[in-house]
Amino acid sequence: MTSDMTDKNTDLKMVGVARSIANTPPTSGFMPESLIRIIWRSRGIVLLTTFVSLAAAAVYVTTITPVYKSTSKIFVEQSGPKIITETEQGVLTQSKNYLYNQAALLKSTPILTAVLNDHNARQMQTFTGAGNPIGVLRSGLDVSVGKRDDIISVSFSSPYPDEAVEIVNAAVDSYKAHYVSRKRNTSAEVLKIIQSEKTKRTQELSEKLKTMTDFKKANEALALEGERGNVVTERLARLSSVLTEAQLATVEARHTYESMKAMVSDPAKLSQFIEAQRATGPYGTNGEKAALETRLEQLQLRLSDRLQWVTREFPAITALEAEILRTKSKIAEQDTKFAQTQLAVAEQQYLNAREKENEIARYYDEQRQQALSLNEQVAEYTMLQSDWEQTKKLCDILNERIKELDVTEETGALNISVLELARPANAPSEPQKTRYMATALLAGLMLGGGLALARDWMDQTLRSGDEISALLRMPVLGAVPAMLGERSGRARGQKVHLDPDSPAAEAYKTIRTAIFLGVPNGKAKTILVTSPESAEGKTTMVSNLAISMAQAGEKTLILDADFRNPVQHLVFDVDVFEVNGSKGLASLLSRRATLEDIAEKTDIKDLDLLPCGEQLINASEVLNSKSFTTLLKDLAKKYDRIVIDSPPVVHVADAQILAATSDVTLLVLRADKSTREASRRACASLSSVGAHILGVVVNNVSKKNSYGYYGGYKV
Repeated sequence: MTSDMTDKNTDLKMVGVARSIANTPPTSGFMPESLIRIIWRSRGIVLLTTFVSLAAAAVYVTTITPVYKSTSKIFVEQSGPKIITETEQGVLTQSKNYLYNQAALLKSTPILTAVLNDHNARQMQTFTGAGNPIGVLRSGLDVSVGKRDDIISVSFSSPYPDEAVEIVNAAVDSYKAHYVSRKRNTSAEVLKIIQSEKTKRTQELSEKLKTMTDFKKANEALALEGERGNVVTERLARLSSVLTEAQLATVEARHTYESMKAMVSDPAKLSQFIEAQRATGPYGTNGEKAALETRLEQLQLRLSDRLQWVTREFPAITALEAEILRTKSKIAEQDTKFAQTQLAVAEQQYLNAREKENEIARYYDEQRQQALSLNEQVAEYTMLQSDWEQTKKLCDILNERIKELDVTEETGALNISVLELARPANAPSEPQKTRYMATALLAGLMLGGGLALARDWMDQTLRSGDEISALLRMPVLGAVPAMLGERSGRARGQKVHLDPDSPAAEAYKTIRTAIFLGVPNGKAKTILVTSPESAEGKTTMVSNLAISMAQAGEKTLILDADFRNPVQHLVFDVDVFEVNGSKGLASLLSRRATLEDIAEKTDIKDLDLLPCGEQLINASEVLNSKSFTTLLKDLAKKYDRIVIDSPPVVHVADAQILAATSDVTLLVLRADKSTREASRRACASLSSVGAHILGVVVNNVSKKNSYGYYGGYKV
């Protein structure tokens, strides 16, 4: 009594959990969690790979020759005079472009040659054994322009920090000396150039003014003709705009006319046109057509009413149909007449538009000829005047520049300021140990993760409940923890009875509850328990599940239908051998014995066992026989639950036959042993015979696995 109350309390505690397990739909969004678990399972590989990568990086950074980098910063400013402004010339010179030119000059061959020759750089250890010292110097020298300022940074990297400082400072000195050697006072030359240009432009200005004046004197009527020409040109422009609008109106009218003409010739389009005009145009208010349409509707209603009482051969029906045809014909005539009228209107509009266009075009041609007949001297005079104004503007600019020019001895030179001298580096710039170690750490983790994924991909065993649900598209009813230390078949097969408070016993009770709640009462009397392959724990599942059901007050029978390898009689210590052979399911089917003679009562209340008995060669034929089906129905009348043990699905057809005759089927998988392919094939085989697969049970789950189970273990 106490045991029954405990079981009932346990069932009540696990009702919510069992409902959620039994009704959980297949999930497909488990990849992120699965990826973390995959890497965690192979954490040894990841750690080893990361350690090797870090060790390699450590060896590299400790054996590589350190390189020291020294930097000098200079500011280069143009101090030469402006001769013509950028906007006046139409070209805008960017300071960045100039600085990039100076940066390129710092790495040019003349500067580098001066560094090697004038500063004894060839004797430095940096260039020892170098066949091309200039190439070594150019590759090691880094000149960059600031992104947010106009500062040029000059750097050099060398294994010898003092030499790096000397080379950088020597490069800056050579760059300054390059300009000092070429530095000269160019103010006189600049002024001479400007004055020469000014003299030439002044003479040109005088010549153009004289030419323009002489031309105007030779053509006294030029001013009047020029004014008249402006009026004619303006009128011509307006006529051009009006002509364009008239042409567009003609095109639109022609398109409307042609479209309407096409509609009138096509009955289907004509009907659409009439409907459109009825909705938006004046045709919708046509009283005569409205009367005809009303008449047509009345005739059609009258015809419909009379057809309910007489056939179409009746004279009155024939008369009505003739009247309907006449009315439709009149409506069609009205539509055609209206369409023809609209077509005529559209055609007249098109002709009017074309006539208007032709008239405007004629007037436009007259004005164009009048404009062309104007004295061409107006255009020539305008060109002369434009040339004179342009030359005068350039002369004014040159005068302004001569006034602004500040003639100094520094005119045309560069202001080169050394903002920061190169100093010996306190620490090597290469190798950057932190960066190398961080890169090695990242590379090791990525490589280790890749190896973990590759290992998981090659290992086809099922790893998690989410993976099983997504792969097989069915819920995981429960997971049974590994029974550590239990070696005998009896101890494992009767775990619920012998150790009712163990995590494994609680897991079997959870599975029992999931079955009770997942299937309506009376719809799961015969329960088949099978597995894809052998040694996956289905026999242990059968016995413990049956015991838990019997403890719940259900009269239960264990039916051992595994003719290939029967084990249930060993779990319950039942002797199936007699003097003349063995007793069991085979004897019952062959009518050599009755159920009362064969069914064995076990030590558990309400639990009986029907052993398999002798092994049969034609087991599939026996299970597929009518006598077995009849036997199963008779047993279902006597017992509340019948738990059937069967062979694996993949190898023989026995499980498929039993699944087709059972109410529900449980598929048992073994943690870290059952494979994806075998499980998929088993589900496909069971589904092909119409089996009602209630769900999957995972067996032999260890604490480190992620299937999830109850009784104090990881959920």
